[in-house]
Amino acid sequence: MRIVVAHNRYREAQPSGENTIVDAEIAQLTAAGVEVLPFIRSSDEIPSMSKSAKALLPISPIWAPRAQEDLSRLIAEHRPDVLHLHNPYPLISPWIVRTAHRHGVPVVQTVHNYRQVCSSGLYFRDGMICQDCRGRALGVPAIVHRCYRGSRAQSALMATTLAVHRGTWRSVDRFVALTSAVADHLRDYGIPADRIVVKPNGIPDPGAPAPLGDGFLYMARLSPEKGLGLLLDAWRRHPDGALGPLRIAGDGELRPLAEAAAAERADVTYLGPLDRAGVRAAIEASAVIIAASTWHDVLPTVIIEALAAGRPVLGTALGGIPYLVGADGPREPAGTGPAAVASAVAGGDGMPVPPAASGRGVPGRTGVPRGMAVPGGMAVPGGTGVPGGVGGTVAGAAGWVAPPEAAALAAALPVASAGAAAIAPAARLRYERTFHPDVVTKRLLDIYAGVKRAELPTDR
Repeated sequence: MRIVVAHNRYREAQPSGENTIVDAEIAQLTAAGVEVLPFIRSSDEIPSMSKSAKALLPISPIWAPRAQEDLSRLIAEHRPDVLHLHNPYPLISPWIVRTAHRHGVPVVQTVHNYRQVCSSGLYFRDGMICQDCRGRALGVPAIVHRCYRGSRAQSALMATTLAVHRGTWRSVDRFVALTSAVADHLRDYGIPADRIVVKPNGIPDPGAPAPLGDGFLYMARLSPEKGLGLLLDAWRRHPDGALGPLRIAGDGELRPLAEAAAAERADVTYLGPLDRAGVRAAIEASAVIIAASTWHDVLPTVIIEALAAGRPVLGTALGGIPYLVGADGPREPAGTGPAAVASAVAGGDGMPVPPAASGRGVPGRTGVPRGMAVPGGMAVPGGTGVPGGVGGTVAGAAGWVAPPEAAALAAALPVASAGAAAIAPAARLRYERTFHPDVVTKRLLDIYAGVKRAELPTDR
């Protein structure tokens, strides 16, 4: 089997889990005997481009003529079975789908974000979940709010690109949704269910888990959407030392928040940014890993790392987190539901509070919008929690999820602390059955084989 893997790498100065996953997937496919033809561009190439090439950059997200020419030559020379696309922006363009189809090559795309609809790809703006562009022919709100790279001009270009290529995306032969939440998002966008396959990322097996450590580890980019403020608000609702240690690892704009918390409380330690050895040591020193995202986080790799190490996870009930910990169930897909109640953030420690437009007050400066759905289809009535769990906590196969409000997360912390030892073996088992490279690579090969055998869609 011969596969073209196409990806526009993000800048190396901007840490990218997507770059890492693409590299790992290429290695896993190669190890499985697949002939991989990398079709890679990098945003780091832009500063060294010729003047004529830079002059074409404004249209490259829409068309990228050089990339289409290069791909046509690659296909003519190697006659691949499938083209597997990851990120097309800005140097490859979604037009690559049309180019592949013109040569009779089916296309698989792994969906790493929500950029079919949202110019930033995050469904997150100004500290809150945002779906203002959903259902619009042109994402004017993205332009008004400079959602793409903080530039109105670049936001206009991206919004135009998404409008132009709506039909292009709907012609893709198979979408790889990293979680069930992404699959829901794609169906809401109009992709037929039979063109969507759920296949998460995998990470290398670190080996048998070390004995369980103590306390909690929060390891993420220190930016508002990752929920550090929410976590610290919840943590402060317990006496110093009551839950064991909280270790915080990572770097970003909220680093001063982490440093201040470590100075304020004896049970909080800020580890700073960590290398791979440091990451493993921090995970092994802990009993529970926290993923406190306040956006519809697609697939936090730290959760898979935790499960591989036999550590259960406490997360918020947003995006792909419930799927990852095995607490998945029917719910509103990211970006759906009334816009007035679509925001889900916690107040305190620099995190904004949902606006009064959500239709209710915000007791205690925290809350979940009325009607927000969580795993199992249990809606949050007025932000007071869900039935059947402590403060709305829902147990899954490999951890727990709670509504993204400080009171609910505070109630979930002692539940996770008490249950960590019992659920740790199940966490490792979930990794072995769902996220091990052997499992995910076989799944990907099955996807390729399926589109090879299938007739090409007639709506191109």
